[in-house]
Amino acid sequence: MLELILGGARSGKSRLAERLALESGLAVTYIATAHAGDDEMAARIAHHQSRRPDDWGLLEEPVHLMQVLRDRAAENRCLLVDCLTLWLTNLLWLDEGAHLERERDTLLEGIAALPGRIILVGNETGLGVVPLGELTRRYVDEAGWLHQALAERAQRVTFCVAGLPMILKGDSL
Repeated sequence: MLELILGGARSGKSRLAERLALESGLAVTYIATAHAGDDEMAARIAHHQSRRPDDWGLLEEPVHLMQVLRDRAAENRCLLVDCLTLWLTNLLWLDEGAHLERERDTLLEGIAALPGRIILVGNETGLGVVPLGELTRRYVDEAGWLHQALAERAQRVTFCVAGLPMILKGDSL
């Protein structure tokens, strides 16, 4: 099962994803796309880590997401990716032209065929005003296109607001 969970900052999306992974009864591997570039981000990462059960596996992969998913996906495993938009940010910062397109296309071409349960978490950034700056606008555009493409492939899409999940596609929770 492929599931996409979207929401704004502090909307409850990561907490929901963690709950669903725990309730799956499967072995869970948490795939973190963030890296601590400063003290504030290190504190955010530590907060997320403190909520996770000790028996969950952890892989940190800021760029080559599909490679890790392909290597770890199995019928008896739940992979939780948190988060897609940090992964996208990492790719944009690489600024290697086609690198983002290659990684995104690889993900979109293979994600639906993976075995087991895959839970993807992403920040919904397109609800506000159009941001200033070319890179910021590209980020919002790329995130929106990525989420749309993944939503097409997912069996369930959930949008979180104020800790409340709203099912946009698929079975209820």
